[in-house]
Amino acid sequence: MFRLAFPIYVELLTAVVAVSVIDLLWVSGLGESAVAAVTVATSTEYLALGLFLAVQTGLTVLVGRRDGHAPLAPLIRTGWLLWAAVSLAVAVPGVLLREPLAALFAADAGTAALTADFYLVSLAGLPVFFAQGLVDGVLKGKGNTRLPMRHALICNVLVIGLDPLFIYGLGLGVQGAALATVLARLATLGVALLALVRHAPSDGPGRASAGELVRLGLPMSGDFLARALAGMVLVDVVAGFGVAAQAGYGIGSKIMLAGVMAFYALRQATMIRTARSEPVGRPLLLGLGAGVAVAAVLNLVAAPVAGWFTGGPGPAVEFLRWMTLYLVPFGGLIAVGGVMQASGRGGRLLGVTLAGFAVQLPLAYALSAWAGVTGVWWSMAAGALVSLGGAVLMPGAGPGRRAGGPGRARGRGPRSTRTAAGPRSGR
Repeated sequence: MFRLAFPIYVELLTAVVAVSVIDLLWVSGLGESAVAAVTVATSTEYLALGLFLAVQTGLTVLVGRRDGHAPLAPLIRTGWLLWAAVSLAVAVPGVLLREPLAALFAADAGTAALTADFYLVSLAGLPVFFAQGLVDGVLKGKGNTRLPMRHALICNVLVIGLDPLFIYGLGLGVQGAALATVLARLATLGVALLALVRHAPSDGPGRASAGELVRLGLPMSGDFLARALAGMVLVDVVAGFGVAAQAGYGIGSKIMLAGVMAFYALRQATMIRTARSEPVGRPLLLGLGAGVAVAAVLNLVAAPVAGWFTGGPGPAVEFLRWMTLYLVPFGGLIAVGGVMQASGRGGRLLGVTLAGFAVQLPLAYALSAWAGVTGVWWSMAAGALVSLGGAVLMPGAGPGRRAGGPGRARGRGPRSTRTAAGPRSGR
């Protein structure tokens, strides 16, 4: 499990977390409004990713089930058709409505203008972001998590080099950060497409149902989308306490994501192994243990790391301290989600997620009116506890040591499936 999960963690850390953290780090020299603008804009990007995750996740699960049993080329073609449809439906309205969208979430007019500038580039570049996710989703379905990790590292290095050039060297400011990220992703996509051709060549005719692909991935997309929407609501709640509080939340949440990605790595690993009918161990215990470890590390590094981004790290540090109450149950919930998703119980996962938010969001408003911004952090912990309780107590939700997706043959599989967990699986 570790061999599969560790490359996923590095991939997520560099592709999802580090890119946005690097953007925040470089634009911090432009002031709090720039930091708040990038915080809002990258949160919206995660929201858009949630819409495409149905395609990406469904493709990973179906590739895992079919690998060695049926042609993969029809699945990949269907994935690209869905990519084109989702990209068009999300990117075009996003660019056209960038100004009212920015005004909806920004704390003031200046921050809204900077956010709209970022949106113009970042939302137009979403098809590139989605295409990278599709390619990596196919590779993961085949049991290969090292190539997606390599792609993420390439993108990360490019962003590190391009950000200062575009932000300060060319004087593009916040918009330069968005442009640097899109160009880095475009270059990385070229490398990834070559890897896809080598590792998933055309293997024969056949058909693949777009409906089945979306149906399998939709619960994960809904789960992610619900989390992104809740995050946007929290941005709005925190904005009521001023730009400093909003910037502190943005900095703290980005730092926390570096730890939270360990939970999502476990979820993807359990999803891949479940789809391929391989042992998954005890993901709930692994997730709870990861939550304790991540909380301990974040408490240790909160003050010095938050100081990298701002001269007044107090709000970010306070946020990270309170997140201890949230991270432990959240780790357990996310880790078991992969088994539930790949074994056809993704709808149950979405149900407990929504139940948690039904508790969290009203509490965020109520507790913040009484305890200030700290009440928002308490509401997050309460919502995570409700979701975890629902997942554990729901009939049939407890994963065994081995699970398989519907339709997968039991027992000894073909060589490509039997060796997926071995040392060669990441090559």
